[in-house]
Amino acid sequence: MLVPFLIMLREGMEAALIVGIIASYLRQSGQRKQMPAVWAGVVLACVLSLALGFLIEATQSEFPQKQQELFEAVVALVAVGILTSMVFWMKQAARSIKAHLHDSIDAALNKGNGQAYALVGMVFFAVAREGLESVFFLLAAFQQQEVGLAAPLGAMLGLAVAVALGIGIYQGGIRLDLRRFFRWTGVFILFVAAGLLAGAVKALHEAGVWNQLQTVVFDLSLALPADSPFGVILAGLFGYNDTPTVGEALAWLLFLLPSLYLFLAGRGQPALAHRTH
Repeated sequence: MLVPFLIMLREGMEAALIVGIIASYLRQSGQRKQMPAVWAGVVLACVLSLALGFLIEATQSEFPQKQQELFEAVVALVAVGILTSMVFWMKQAARSIKAHLHDSIDAALNKGNGQAYALVGMVFFAVAREGLESVFFLLAAFQQQEVGLAAPLGAMLGLAVAVALGIGIYQGGIRLDLRRFFRWTGVFILFVAAGLLAGAVKALHEAGVWNQLQTVVFDLSLALPADSPFGVILAGLFGYNDTPTVGEALAWLLFLLPSLYLFLAGRGQPALAHRTH
């Protein structure tokens, strides 16, 4: 439950921040009448993300076992790429995201009769990006672990908290240090991505695609089983495996160490405005 909660909190906060900046700018510029277009873009993006998630899940269930393992590996690899690019994109875009969105809104409002459509498209693509990232992560995470109702509940709770915080920031009643929020959730996501990559290596082996480096590095299945309560938490947060192979361990380390270094190197991302208006 914890990992889906934190991921959806992070993704939801990014989407809420973008929508909040757009809504605040429209309010400041006397364009409140365009807000229905903003909400239309949000709704369309959410519907697309949910539809894609259901489609992928339904398609996967039709595959034979080995093809399912290969499919899970591909989804995990896509999730790793998306999550990693998202973390580094937010670090680089933090300085200019507000000004960039303002410029995009101005361009949309200058399209004459196409103002509403331009705003719908702008919000749609901004929110859809976050939604699709969430879909691939949650699919990859759910495929690699046994999940019950707690995991989807955690995801929905994280999204609900993100929406509530986004509304609070927009209204001016909540101030957050967004720089620290995105920095530390970024570190967390890199650990999650490393675990997904190691899981993808395991899935490729089970699919018969990768059969190298299969020596077990250590066996903690008796001392700390992966299906124990603490093992499940470690698996979700850090990609813990009680019997990792050399290939899985190398994938985890060779991804995590350089990505953490690059993410944390230098002065980090500039501070985002604590308020969207």
